[in-house]
Amino acid sequence: MKEIPIRTAASCADDSEPRILGVEDARRRLLEAVQPLAARERVALRDALGRVLARPVVSTLQVPAHTNSAMDGYALRFDDLDPTSRTPLEAVGTALAGRPWPGRLEAGQCIRITTGAPLPAGADTVVMQEQTLEQGGKVIVGPGQRRGGNVRLAGEDLQLGEEALAAGRRLTPADLGMLASLGIGEVTVVRRPRVSFLPTGDELKGIGEPLGEGEIYDSNRYSLHGMLSREGVELRDLGVVADTPEAVRSALLEASEGSDLVITTGGVSVGEADYIKEVLESLGRMEFWKIAMKPGRPLTFGRIGNARFFGLPGNPVAVMVTFYQFVVPVLRHLAGERDHRPLHLRARLGERIRKRPGRTEFLRGVLSFDEGGEAVVRRTGAQGSGILRSMSLANCFILLDEKQGTLDEGAMVPVQPFEGLI
Repeated sequence: MKEIPIRTAASCADDSEPRILGVEDARRRLLEAVQPLAARERVALRDALGRVLARPVVSTLQVPAHTNSAMDGYALRFDDLDPTSRTPLEAVGTALAGRPWPGRLEAGQCIRITTGAPLPAGADTVVMQEQTLEQGGKVIVGPGQRRGGNVRLAGEDLQLGEEALAAGRRLTPADLGMLASLGIGEVTVVRRPRVSFLPTGDELKGIGEPLGEGEIYDSNRYSLHGMLSREGVELRDLGVVADTPEAVRSALLEASEGSDLVITTGGVSVGEADYIKEVLESLGRMEFWKIAMKPGRPLTFGRIGNARFFGLPGNPVAVMVTFYQFVVPVLRHLAGERDHRPLHLRARLGERIRKRPGRTEFLRGVLSFDEGGEAVVRRTGAQGSGILRSMSLANCFILLDEKQGTLDEGAMVPVQPFEGLI
């Protein structure tokens, strides 16, 4: 009997594969393929946290509006002070925040002033009250003062007509406070991206349903809902889709209607019941399929109608890694955010890590600081793509690029903190 040759091909278990996309190349292609949303809307300041500015905000005021005191103390004329010894001054009034003193300081005079109160005419310096002494009806000021000390100049924060916030900025609580200080109650922001998501798999059951043999509870649906909620999108959960071409086709068509982005989990590999790639190619366009990374190699990106499409892997950790590394930058680019690069730090390895060159690895780690204040990182334990606990325990990714080999304890490695990412 003639022996039939077995076709050999690269698989997700290999460390490298010819012509497969690298992580940085894939990320670059994703951002080039997606255009920021053009739709705009006006929102009240209280509803603007986390939204992306569509237009720059120009200051209509100078901030602060007047030169004022940064301390509780005494406002005075610096030239009246003796630089080498104590100087007695006559206190002639009091200035409070919102209740300025109306007069003008003359030689040898000072006024009591509180934080935020406007400086009176003639004054140019504030001495904090801890550096003064009241004696014999006079205010005694100690030597060593600085001209202009403890004074906040009008407009030192913002000048009239200066750009306060640039378009493409995701608004923070500090931004809301600054906008309020300018008397701005509404801002123009980019519309939120609309995202539909749907896990696939006959083995997936909802919480509360009894599990049959080989069935599991659907964790990806809840992880995705949480991750998308953190990104502030308008999301639509279409539920679990059965592993048939007809069900996948119908679900993708429904998901693409009115969505900017469609996300599936599972069904993107080469298994007998993996139909995502096949259906995507029949409905729209697939732009790439695999990325040289671990976990998460089988990742599909393309288009269905007007919606962009991500087919994420099925393993829970691979879903989360690919979401943070590829979906998050696309969502933030869609939302008009100009600078969405994640924070990377360097830390010392607290253990030896074995690795072969060939693909980028995203290990789940715990970042801490030793007694000397140096950042140290260790893995959370077993790093399998189905071990969701490795993500739950982690507070960072340990980033090992495709050229990296085995690392000894004490080596310096880049890490990506979860704070601000998740």
